[in-house]
Amino acid sequence: MTAYQELERRHARIAAIGDALGILGWDTQTIMPEGANDGRAEQTATLSVIAHELATDPRMADLLAEAEADTNLDAWQRANLREMRRHHIQSTAIPADLVEATSKAVSVCEMTWRAARAESDFAKLLPSLTEVLARVREGADAMGSVMGISPYDALLDSHDPGARAERIDALFADLSTFLPDLIGRVLDRQAAAPAAVDPQGPFPVEKQRELGVRMMERLGFDFSRGRLDVSLHPFCGGATGDVRITTRYDEANFTDALMGILHETGHALYEQNRPRAWLGQPVGQSRGMAVHESQSLLMEMQACRSPEFITWLAPVVRETFGGEGPAWEADNLRRLYSRVERGFIRVNADEVTYPAHIILRYRLEKALIAGDLTLPDLPGAWNDGMAELVGVVPPNDKLGCLQDIHWPGGGWGYFPSYTLGAMTAAQLFDAARTADPEIVPALSRGEFAPLVAWLRVNVHETGCFHASGDELLTAATGRPLDSSVFKRHLEQRYL
Repeated sequence: MTAYQELERRHARIAAIGDALGILGWDTQTIMPEGANDGRAEQTATLSVIAHELATDPRMADLLAEAEADTNLDAWQRANLREMRRHHIQSTAIPADLVEATSKAVSVCEMTWRAARAESDFAKLLPSLTEVLARVREGADAMGSVMGISPYDALLDSHDPGARAERIDALFADLSTFLPDLIGRVLDRQAAAPAAVDPQGPFPVEKQRELGVRMMERLGFDFSRGRLDVSLHPFCGGATGDVRITTRYDEANFTDALMGILHETGHALYEQNRPRAWLGQPVGQSRGMAVHESQSLLMEMQACRSPEFITWLAPVVRETFGGEGPAWEADNLRRLYSRVERGFIRVNADEVTYPAHIILRYRLEKALIAGDLTLPDLPGAWNDGMAELVGVVPPNDKLGCLQDIHWPGGGWGYFPSYTLGAMTAAQLFDAARTADPEIVPALSRGEFAPLVAWLRVNVHETGCFHASGDELLTAATGRPLDSSVFKRHLEQRYL
């Protein structure tokens, strides 16, 4: 067995542990009884430590050096080796005891967050979130020192290889200048047009699920390798070959659950279509979270909120819920699905105001990691930022800084991926419909095969062959990420 083959064998074992952790994570957020949390924390910490020990085995460094000297590797193997080296650098930067301590802190904090959010009580979350932040800072300091970058850049890089705050600052500064005027113009235009009418419920959960499953099948989700469930916070998780997505239902409003399902199905299609020959290897993984978010937002925002698709969708939802009258007509549903509002909740935000929610979180987590903001001051800073960027002030912490699971779950440096993903989605969709003029007409028939086929070739099946999201985007669209296509899309759809 060559050094490279031995590395593949070892990484397959690490990937299998990651899959087990994925299923445990899904179980924790969907059906695990609350009293099992302590045991689950111990299980996930133990598996995390085992994976970390495998990744940091001293023999790994020698194997990597020997494999990198091998001139017989093909292009995919070289890309796989590059990703193995990146993982080794990041893994060896963090000691095993910190991996274990972070995993346990996150498990405790996630469960505490559920209670604190329900009670709108930030003080209840503060002790466990303080522990998580301390562990995250410690890890970020270690990774940044080894990689020669700032702690926050190290966190960004762990989610999106090559991402740096300096570039995100410039992209977000451009959006921060563009968005306030756009939001104002869109709201003025909306006020002068006929108001969208909400279809009246109740909308039974079983009917909402039926509609969601039907849409997942239209998009191409393979139910033999995945499932749909319910959780407090919608997500896509699970394991290789077993992709689990969740949503949450409200019998007074079917829109949020439906769009949540379409969003998570975009993630799931990426996972189900990763390169089959490389599953279990680093090069077979997704190319960072901004690209992953682009796949969910491309489906939800670019495709499924398009006028063409909604024209097809209108009679489907009318039939599902037995609706009658103007509220169920395609013109009204188009206004409904493109309605812009200054709201409190990120996951319910429209496409125009959503980036403002992300820019706020980006600013706050950067300041928290740097020590320029303390956690006790977070609720006030959050409300001030909402007033500035979105134009509303949350009346309580449940609608404010307690709404997201990311920070309690250890997901620091992740939030920018959402808006970087939205920009990437616009650029990819623009390139796709230019390359294949049948994509948009197919959406008017509720058909996604042409769009998914283009994405499969240009995104899904490329895995981590490209070294960064920008390299993938350049290969697929002819240029790295810029904000112009996204801004043009917003103006064309909403003005």
